[in-house]
Amino acid sequence: MKLFIAAASLAIWNVGAFAPIHQQQHALQSNTHLLSTAEPPERVAPDAGYKPEWENRDGKAPDDFTKSDMAKDDLSGMWECPLTRWDSDGIDVVKAQQMARMAPHCPLEIRATAEDNVKGAAYFDENKDMIKAELLKYGAIWFRGFDLMKDVKGYREMHERMGMDPCLDPLHSSGLRKFASERDALYEEVNKASLRGHYIGLHCESTAKRTAAYAAFVCFQKATEGGGRFLVADGAAILAELDTTLLQKLYDRKIRISVSNLDIPPGTPGIIKDGFKNLVDAAVAPKFDMDLEMIYESDGKPGRLQAVETAESPINRHPVTGMPVWFNNAHNHARKLRDRRPCGVPEVGMTEVFYADVMEPLSLEDCSEIKRASEKHITALAMEPGDVLFVDNYRALHGRDVFQGDRYHAVSWFTWDNEDWRGPERRNVEKNGMNKIINQMMDFLPKDFESDQS
Repeated sequence: MKLFIAAASLAIWNVGAFAPIHQQQHALQSNTHLLSTAEPPERVAPDAGYKPEWENRDGKAPDDFTKSDMAKDDLSGMWECPLTRWDSDGIDVVKAQQMARMAPHCPLEIRATAEDNVKGAAYFDENKDMIKAELLKYGAIWFRGFDLMKDVKGYREMHERMGMDPCLDPLHSSGLRKFASERDALYEEVNKASLRGHYIGLHCESTAKRTAAYAAFVCFQKATEGGGRFLVADGAAILAELDTTLLQKLYDRKIRISVSNLDIPPGTPGIIKDGFKNLVDAAVAPKFDMDLEMIYESDGKPGRLQAVETAESPINRHPVTGMPVWFNNAHNHARKLRDRRPCGVPEVGMTEVFYADVMEPLSLEDCSEIKRASEKHITALAMEPGDVLFVDNYRALHGRDVFQGDRYHAVSWFTWDNEDWRGPERRNVEKNGMNKIINQMMDFLPKDFESDQS
């Protein structure tokens, strides 16, 4: 049975994804206007509203920063990622935008003083209540210049002193991440060489089904040859910025997101198509722990089977503060945006965003407005060794710019301290099989893979 599931999952990885690469150059200038042409669109690296300067602080060698404290408990049996807390009914869009405009700038920057660095982990013990209160207020906190978090041991000490409970990534089986240190509940960020030329758009670490409450992104090694800025933007600021008419339309119609494509030959007999759909639906889709519907040809391509999430509101109220925020992954997942920026995802993993009521992809005009409003509020962080970005995952969205050379960032996800919200589930180790299979296949992709070649 395990071999059967593995074989079915391998089918999802279209053989065309491993076609020979023909290199192309990415334009690096900023451009916020999207053009619709018959020719393939130019790929342009998105801009950001604010780019702090690099400070070129030193870090540790990889053999040193990856060491775990073996005297500490093994956290590999961490909590399951909690279920998404939806509170999206009855939102007055105009009033929601007015409320969102009152939010302070995100992220808050907390820079270590010499005294803070002398205190080490005690700093976070002494200030944990202040930090949690400021996180609710600002949506994200950039801890800058702290020596403690330059290695795995110090990073874990930091979040343990604040009483945070690690949980699984909601997309644990996606294969885009693997553990940096499983016993420390620490994932690698997307550091794979095959994906360093891929721009990761703004998103919450969330599906319609599961959402981590908080995250702490850490830099152990910045990109050795440039780039790799970590992106963060306030969901409240984006909500306030978006055109009200578009926001109302998306709220009324809701959205659906496809997360995978599987192409079979056009003209395949219906009975075979149905059997194949049922096979994928029964044997593969459940391994991704998402509420998915298998639908043919939603994006208009003959023979394409897409795994599509259930309908969701693009606006959600924050579970603690009640503030309405832009809570969706359209900036990252809309195909019209991915096709116009550096992209290194094979065709099988290309996503799309649909109007939920008619299952048609978002228009170029609507994508253009989402792009404009989102990128205006991006802070492209110059994270260096020891820096940590603490994120309220229901408030702030995150992403990553392209980079050159090698880069080592990592992240832990955290659940609620409220037992009812956290739930009773612990890690389901059966998810590991799919995670490892897809990670191995991603490692087959050549460095600087470009999605145009899939």
